[in-house]
Amino acid sequence: MKICIVAEGCYPYVVGGVSSWIHSLIQSFPEHEFIVLAILANRSLRGKFVYELPENLTEVYELYLEDRDWISGKKEQGHHERLTEEEYGALKSLLLNQNVKWKRLFKFFSEKNFSLNDLLMGPDFFNAVQEVYLLRYPEVVFADFLWTMRSIYLPLFLTLKMDVPYADLYHCVATGYAGVLGCMAKYKYRYPNNCRLMLSEHGIYTREREEELIRASWVEGIYKNVWIEQFKKMSKLAYSEAEVVTSLYEHARELQIELGCPSEITMVTPNGIDVKRFQVKPGQERTVEPDMIHIAAVVRVTPIKDIKTMIRAFAFAKEKVPALKLWIMGPFDEDPDYAQECMELVEILSVRDIVFTGRVNVPDYLWQMDMTILTSISEGQPLTILEGFAAHKPAIATDVGNCRGLLYGEGDSFGNAGILAHVMNVEEITAAILELSYSRGKREQMGENGYRRLMSRYKIEDMRKTYRKIYQDFEDWM
Repeated sequence: MKICIVAEGCYPYVVGGVSSWIHSLIQSFPEHEFIVLAILANRSLRGKFVYELPENLTEVYELYLEDRDWISGKKEQGHHERLTEEEYGALKSLLLNQNVKWKRLFKFFSEKNFSLNDLLMGPDFFNAVQEVYLLRYPEVVFADFLWTMRSIYLPLFLTLKMDVPYADLYHCVATGYAGVLGCMAKYKYRYPNNCRLMLSEHGIYTREREEELIRASWVEGIYKNVWIEQFKKMSKLAYSEAEVVTSLYEHARELQIELGCPSEITMVTPNGIDVKRFQVKPGQERTVEPDMIHIAAVVRVTPIKDIKTMIRAFAFAKEKVPALKLWIMGPFDEDPDYAQECMELVEILSVRDIVFTGRVNVPDYLWQMDMTILTSISEGQPLTILEGFAAHKPAIATDVGNCRGLLYGEGDSFGNAGILAHVMNVEEITAAILELSYSRGKREQMGENGYRRLMSRYKIEDMRKTYRKIYQDFEDWM
């Protein structure tokens, strides 16, 4: 079976939880051929893979959401080809988000050769936007509204113009633009191939974008709502067309249903860890100071991981426990400006024993650590916590995603495997660091609780068994 993984902003260009999951998934099923349809912001990452691609991954296709219009019209200045009545109706349904005629839009964008610039600057788009404006947002300046709508719809229109490659199954790792591509492919290859679509959400894409937009300073007022509505309509499309929709934990599944996903197609498929990778190898020697208390932060140095709160909390804790040492183990080239700000914060606070390692082989370090820490603003089901459990290490984490379930359990009796804190709460995170620093016995007991929880349902073998069954069911349908 030929499987197309559709992913946005991750594999194989950046490391991290979702990318690691995709890489592991592809490697787990050498009997299937995989291709990747990668959605990127722009061409700056074109072909810059940070993973060695598995042998059964045969092609990587790229879509750029901030791309130029490659079709140059040769019409006279001011002339724009008009849409048919049916095409205009489909466009208006999209902008109004009322009974969106997605299949008519797929047909229009895939079969007609036209310039997106001509469409966005033409009278049909202008008229449709004007109808939305008069109906819903007459209190704002129309010129601002028109240009905002053009900027909102350009990425979606670039997506709709994508010539999607053929596969038997489209496995989208998010809704959003990835989900739209999967639905487009299902429409394009419906006859005679009868291709299928599934979604596997690590975080709930719509909710994550909504949270980002609420906090964002680059968009204000009613435009936050317009952007949020855009992501909701794309997710609704993906949920309506998928045969199977997976999530990592029960609450995420409930959120999917709340956002319009039919409950009968949902299922929970937890992450899986290769426990053997994190076991101490015979003769393996320590490379960190034995008299220090070591904290591992296995994260990308990006704003969503909130490294600055982590640094501040560590600085306060170190004033009381001088033996503390923080290892920030992850790449800092994804957002160099933010990484530089984090390093400058360390200098400003004059705090010692914070090491930015860059990308490392995590299993070489985790067994030597005393605890892990994660101060993210948003997460799904963090692999870094599970990896720490595989090395018998407790975790400090913010109460996002499935962190509460991993640390405190979901219907099991293994006991607490770490300490939760509220997002961006320096005081609580500091207290958690100190609590684990003061008691070696507590660290060891919580680490053992985490290991037992991991072994009960989060092993790589469990994940492979689940997805082998899903893929086999799809193959049987072919």
